[in-house]
Amino acid sequence: MNITHIEHIGIAVSDLTEAIAYYEGVLGLKCYNIEEVADQKVKTAFFMVGQTKIELLESTDPEGPIGTFIEKKGPGIHHMAFAVKGIEGALAEAADKGVRLIDKTPRKGAEGLHIAFLHPKSTMSVLTELCEDKSK
Repeated sequence: MNITHIEHIGIAVSDLTEAIAYYEGVLGLKCYNIEEVADQKVKTAFFMVGQTKIELLESTDPEGPIGTFIEKKGPGIHHMAFAVKGIEGALAEAADKGVRLIDKTPRKGAEGLHIAFLHPKSTMSVLTELCEDKSK
């Protein structure tokens, strides 16, 4: 698998406006993008910390993945995302090594990335996202 860097850390929040105020007002970070990803039932806000992004995730539907996550576990770290070159090959390699895939093929994610998730039961209990920016 050709991982190039940590793309972002996803954090589930109950209230995006309140969370943005904390990250900007207390931590001094600047939100540079807010985006809704309708098919994932989520609204996101992004911050840069060095070369790594923090992605805040607010559910737009209580039955969506972030809504159910917050219902079960409460707000907090949701996933770790790694940037890869050749996401299709990375998924095939993971599957060949016995990793359970949530996404067998990449799908469109926030910021135009192609994304796919690996199941936490196969990844040391950490929901893992693979991301590829195919515009570069």
